[in-house]
Amino acid sequence: MKRLITLTVNGKNYELVVKPNRTLLQVLREELKLTGTKEGCSEGDCGACTVIMDGKPVTSCLVLAVEANGSHITTIEGVAENGKLHPIQQAFVEYGAIQCGFCTPGMTLAAKALLEKNPNPSEEEIRKAISGNLCRCTGYQKIVQAIQKAQELVQNMRVEEKGDE
Repeated sequence: MKRLITLTVNGKNYELVVKPNRTLLQVLREELKLTGTKEGCSEGDCGACTVIMDGKPVTSCLVLAVEANGSHITTIEGVAENGKLHPIQQAFVEYGAIQCGFCTPGMTLAAKALLEKNPNPSEEEIRKAISGNLCRCTGYQKIVQAIQKAQELVQNMRVEEKGDE
């Protein structure tokens, strides 16, 4: 029996009628056409489907859409603002942390969630935060360096925003 759910995705409200066995990943990709969230293993092991749900990174292939009812979701499509890359995205490009690009959306969102929770993480904390995301291209060092650079960019952005107040 289908259920009515509400989701706020990238700041936009949606009411959807979904089957109870549909995953959040399926709803995002197939119903909302937000295909930046990738389907990798479908078992929660690779992190390609990582989104931020209510402030925390989750593997959307393991979350039933009905479990996400009432939640605020951020996908990769909601990270850039007004056509301008988020500092994390900018740093990933600058440091070559996006070789094939398949893991990039999940890595970006894991990094974003980390920096929102901890604006000054150590390298160990960065590595732990992205440990649920597999990358077969970069060897992770470029990704870690990009997140460290993004940390500086985010802090500078916050200082600029406070100066504008």
